[in-house]
Amino acid sequence: MAKKDNKTVWFCSNCGGESAKWEGRCHLCGQWGTMVEEKISPKTSAASSRGMLASESMVQRISDVSSSQDVRLHMPSEELNRVLGGGLVPGSLILIGGEPGIGKSTLVLQNILSIRSRKILYVSGEESPQQIKMRADRIGKPGDNCYIVTETSLEKIFEHINAVKPGLIIIDSIQTIYSDDLESSPGSVAQVRDCSIRLLRYAKENGVPVILIGHINKEGSIAGPKVLEHIVDAVLQFEGDGKYMYRMLRAIKNRFGSTSELGIYEMGQKGLREITNPSEILLSEASQNLSGTTLTVTVEGMRPFLLEIQALVSTAAYGTPQRSVTGFDHRRMNMLLAVLEKRVGFKLAQKDVFLNIAGGFKVSDPAIDLAVITAVLSSNMDIPFSTRTCLIGEVGLSGEIRPVSKIEQRVSEAQKLGMESIVIPKGNLKAVDKKDFRIKIIEVSKVEECFTRFFS
Repeated sequence: MAKKDNKTVWFCSNCGGESAKWEGRCHLCGQWGTMVEEKISPKTSAASSRGMLASESMVQRISDVSSSQDVRLHMPSEELNRVLGGGLVPGSLILIGGEPGIGKSTLVLQNILSIRSRKILYVSGEESPQQIKMRADRIGKPGDNCYIVTETSLEKIFEHINAVKPGLIIIDSIQTIYSDDLESSPGSVAQVRDCSIRLLRYAKENGVPVILIGHINKEGSIAGPKVLEHIVDAVLQFEGDGKYMYRMLRAIKNRFGSTSELGIYEMGQKGLREITNPSEILLSEASQNLSGTTLTVTVEGMRPFLLEIQALVSTAAYGTPQRSVTGFDHRRMNMLLAVLEKRVGFKLAQKDVFLNIAGGFKVSDPAIDLAVITAVLSSNMDIPFSTRTCLIGEVGLSGEIRPVSKIEQRVSEAQKLGMESIVIPKGNLKAVDKKDFRIKIIEVSKVEECFTRFFS
């Protein structure tokens, strides 16, 4: 009887762990129903066990390790540089994920077309060279240093890399690349893991940055095993609502910088345009003399910008009142409505409440709680709130207005945009010197106090 050349192995789609048989629950990460079956050849284990780096290891004191910093590759987009922490680090492996059509390929292609200092190889597994050229002509002027190839075989990709010897490599997308050492289909756990490890090894050994473009699944996370996000040096999430023109680039993981920075773009006919000051755009669109609208200042990383909060409260047309939220946490809004009913005395249990963050932004900053509550009160009483006043403050369960972080940056941003007054928590007064600001600063400590001041 002939010996089988292939064997069946079960992989966890969440962590990439292996098992000789099917398991309802992964023994490594504990997730249920994540085991998938794949056939591998005997040379697969040898390819996967070579390790991430082929260089010899050496034990040394941490004080003897050279601390010299490599010069980063400065990208043409300042928003991308901010999110990366100052530019591309030589030898880094960057993963950019996002929904289909959100602009991932456009973002990368638009940047590399403006780089003239090094050769760039753009590997596409989804589009033909003609399609890439059409997009390049629309968003920029292609240079002689940018090379494109349509290929999905990792071994042939490395042949092209050795022939071109690029200084920057783009893989679009990692889920379409496969290795001949593995018999599983492209996008499988084994293929994504092995291809990523081999690309990482090349990047580290040659000092060439590699950018991977990845798909996302229906839950919104990057498709493929979770180990993919552990392999790469940085994970950037490109997000936004397709119905709006704005796009946001967030760093979920970054070994070379902060993960709290945010880049904002506007999608247009000629590609993505950087929004260097989103506050001015949102301010110009702020509604005038309409109830249910308030302004606040949020901070993403070290960047403050103004937001418009919109609320609509109406009598429930059906037996069950509706609660609809866009851009804000649904459970937090329910908590704020409960605070309004308990502490201020407003009966909202039989009313529909709709809340929206204008512009398609998604915000989790608790400092906008006071603006949310005020917008709901304004709509419920049908009394317009001043569009020259900002509201900042976190609301606690007992109705107190709690201090927030980076208060000076928020006040400075409101003043720069021409706001006449700003409402802040009383606990933040010790961190703010009123003499340093021209804007009128109003302090509040309770939700009832805010209601009495502006709506009574």
